[in-house]
Amino acid sequence: MNTLALGPSWLDPDHLINTFGLIGVLVIVFAESGLLIGFFLPGDSLLFTTGLLVTTGKLDTPLWLICVLVALAAIAGDQVGYLFGRKVGPSLFSRPDSKLFKQENVEKAHEFFEKYGPKSLVLARFVPIVRTFTPIIAGVSRMNYRSFVIFNVIGGTLWGVGVTLLGAGLGKVEFVNKHIELILVGIVLISVVPIAIEFLRARSKAKKQPRQESPGQPPSQPQSQSPERGRHAKR
Repeated sequence: MNTLALGPSWLDPDHLINTFGLIGVLVIVFAESGLLIGFFLPGDSLLFTTGLLVTTGKLDTPLWLICVLVALAAIAGDQVGYLFGRKVGPSLFSRPDSKLFKQENVEKAHEFFEKYGPKSLVLARFVPIVRTFTPIIAGVSRMNYRSFVIFNVIGGTLWGVGVTLLGAGLGKVEFVNKHIELILVGIVLISVVPIAIEFLRARSKAKKQPRQESPGQPPSQPQSQSPERGRHAKR
């Protein structure tokens, strides 16, 4: 099956699967689910392509076994992220930016967790970048471990199994087989949309911030964030 090159080869799902096989898929799912270095990996398109390759006979591993292994890898990745968050604690918020780490990503995941609470572990699975940092933020916030495990299992199963089955199901559609390049491009674009929206919102908020704060009035937003972080870090 020939697919359209989606950027660098290490971001092309078809290339990754052909090169590293199912083991590579599981490692990437694990890394993207809770390791700081995994936020840039193509989880959604990789799982979709994996399911599609099973349907087209390019992968001879049973679909049910792939789904089980993918779900376990996703759950284990979040578990590691949570434990890492508990260990580093509030120091994560003061960590300097680097090529593989941006404080902005931590802020977005923190806001996402604050907004949706425990169910963010399920919702974040379907939002690139945020899904990598959310379990870490849950650990930093000292989220109840039992609740974390429950929502982690639900989220990891829905995302890992759901996206893989979606690829397997659509792989039986003749239109998808004939236009696989466009389908993969579409999956990647859909994955990027939430990131683009958040980026535009952040830019808009940054532009409005100076206008809302008068010279004689101290900014209230930064002051309200610090106690919030401290409160969650002590849980």
